[in-house]
Amino acid sequence: MSTATAVPAPYRLTSRGILRSEWHKLWTLRSTWIMLGVASVFTVVLGMILAATYTPSPEDEIDPVMNALLGTQVGQVAIAVLGILLTAGEYSTGMVRATMTAVPRRLPVLWAKTTVFTTVALLTLLVTNFVTFPLAELFLGGTDLEASFKDPGVVRALAGSAAGTTLIGVIVLGLGSALRSIPGTIGAYVGGLILLPQLATMIPNDTVQDLLNYFPLPAAESLAALHTTSGDLAPGTGLLALCAWAVASLAAAAILLRRRDV
Repeated sequence: MSTATAVPAPYRLTSRGILRSEWHKLWTLRSTWIMLGVASVFTVVLGMILAATYTPSPEDEIDPVMNALLGTQVGQVAIAVLGILLTAGEYSTGMVRATMTAVPRRLPVLWAKTTVFTTVALLTLLVTNFVTFPLAELFLGGTDLEASFKDPGVVRALAGSAAGTTLIGVIVLGLGSALRSIPGTIGAYVGGLILLPQLATMIPNDTVQDLLNYFPLPAAESLAALHTTSGDLAPGTGLLALCAWAVASLAAAAILLRRRDV
């Protein structure tokens, strides 16, 4: 009597499976909870503190949305660090070898990481911003910073702030994948995105000053601004500039990922 031998089904890679894998990896990292918590808590707490201690001054013109969301400056760093840990951190632990062995084509891993990171960061920041603003406004009734969701541009600015911070995180995520080093990526983020534009402001040239508006941080600020002033980017232009930076960063990461060994 012959015995039939069961032949195991061939291993199949699917985009859904890779996304699920990256989703699980993201949430099993303790740093994910810490960074998202820092981004949310600092935004809410600082927004309420600034609102509670606000003293009206006729000489100052303060944007009510940017005042409420001042804590996003800390949140922006936390989201950037999360992007670094999601890519460069995997190289530092050596887990990337197992990942690339399971997904030999490599690029689907980068796209899955980007999709998962963007979704989680954007949703977290949207919820945080739309909670922080009304809480801050509880202290600002009757002042020159009194505003509501019904006011023109408020919802757009709150959503724009979340989108801007998320896109900066995507830019840094691409840098982390390209550089494969946590210290190197942190250095590129601090030096290239934060310090370089600050140093360039000292150059007495109008063209240079205009170009600085297209750098990631100023472009992100334009998305969060309720009102734009002369010389600032329009929110739509700022969004396009940030998207261009993000695409360039991910393109560089994709090229290097295909050309280099793990």
